[in-house]
Amino acid sequence: MTAQPNPRAGAAVKAADRAHVFHSWSAQELIDPLAVAGAEGSYFWDYEGRRYLDFTSGLVFTNLGYQHPKVVAAIQEQAATLTTFAPAFAVEARSEAARLIAERTPGDLDKIFFTNGGTEAVEHAVRMARVHTGRQKVLSAYRSYHGATAASIHLTGDPRRWANDTGAAGVVHFWAPFLYRSPFHAENERQECERALQHLEDTLVFEGPATIAAIVLESVPGTAGIMVPPPGYLAGVRALCDRYGIVLVLDEVMAGFGRTGRWFAADLFGVTPDLMTFAKGVNSGYVPLGGVAISGAIAETFARRPYPGGLTYSGHPLACAAAVATIHVMEEEGVVEHAARLGEEVFGPGLRELAERHPSVGEVRGTGVFWALELVRDRETREPLVPYNATGEDNAPMAAFAAAAKERGLWPFVNMNRTHVVPPCTITEAEAKEGLAALDEALSVADRHTTAA
Repeated sequence: MTAQPNPRAGAAVKAADRAHVFHSWSAQELIDPLAVAGAEGSYFWDYEGRRYLDFTSGLVFTNLGYQHPKVVAAIQEQAATLTTFAPAFAVEARSEAARLIAERTPGDLDKIFFTNGGTEAVEHAVRMARVHTGRQKVLSAYRSYHGATAASIHLTGDPRRWANDTGAAGVVHFWAPFLYRSPFHAENERQECERALQHLEDTLVFEGPATIAAIVLESVPGTAGIMVPPPGYLAGVRALCDRYGIVLVLDEVMAGFGRTGRWFAADLFGVTPDLMTFAKGVNSGYVPLGGVAISGAIAETFARRPYPGGLTYSGHPLACAAAVATIHVMEEEGVVEHAARLGEEVFGPGLRELAERHPSVGEVRGTGVFWALELVRDRETREPLVPYNATGEDNAPMAAFAAAAKERGLWPFVNMNRTHVVPPCTITEAEAKEGLAALDEALSVADRHTTAA
């Protein structure tokens, strides 16, 4: 599963990267990208021969792991048959991908508009909602991520928005429920749900419901912290949208396609949105693909009225062939059920057991193969291990934790004061326990930065 060490080749890859590749979200001279030689299943390795168990799934998209042979074969077969074709035509791979996705979406989300990724999916969902309602304003939550293009970055509720925010994009932010750091001073999930819904309705009323086209929410927020909403919250948001004629957009870019132990996280709550965005896990990221699943009512808006949007590569045959193969594999191999079992029997119990022994772990939360550990300096005060949006020396405790994990062959997902446990949905129980053991050792490094040290 690992290639022979080849440091010279790795140095050449690294040199070309440093000379010519401009990386996302980075000060270019302050980063040191790892040169990756290969990957398979839940692991990847570098040119020195070091192997890492990937607890990040790339950017939470390799739901089937790396190099799944059936998906690779489907891409090869499609490339030999019809590599690409314009989106205005009916193409078998595109039609079949749309059919398979529509079969699995909740309710009547039976029309699929394909994009190249999640951020474009959010852009188009917002555009559809605005045209459908004739309104311009959109609400989204703090502690969220919806993408990095013009509309999606304004919807985003984390610090990546700040440098891009013009303050004039028709976006209003509100607080979604998060009991561990409740903005509503709630003492339990019921209070958090009720108070969050009241806050949202107050925001709607004072913004003017007749001006609001859509509420955009991640069904389970991902990068912002994997905060599973309390029972009744999404149903309450659905009811508010119905009351005021507002389109509900659920962002399933990260949470969809098995990640939460369901095909879509919305299934956990029995809620059907008007529009649903997806990407990432739809084909494990093997070829870029995203999309919007569209309800009957919104599809009817564009039955005789042209939709004002499109993309050159909408429904690219290679990407769609990968999606078709991915969905078939998920069915044949029981990937969704496997993810649910791992959450219930391995990750949930295992992470809670780590929390009992490590004073740096303030909270464990998640579902399926979608978990977060909130790392703190003090469990009583819940002070984060590092400040919000920390950089440089302020972020040293998290950097030390991440380095310790990598030294033990675990590649961690680290964001602010959290580490997320988001390996491929196909990870075996033995591999999961291997990762938890490495995480256990790395948390001992985080513990040194707590008040209990």
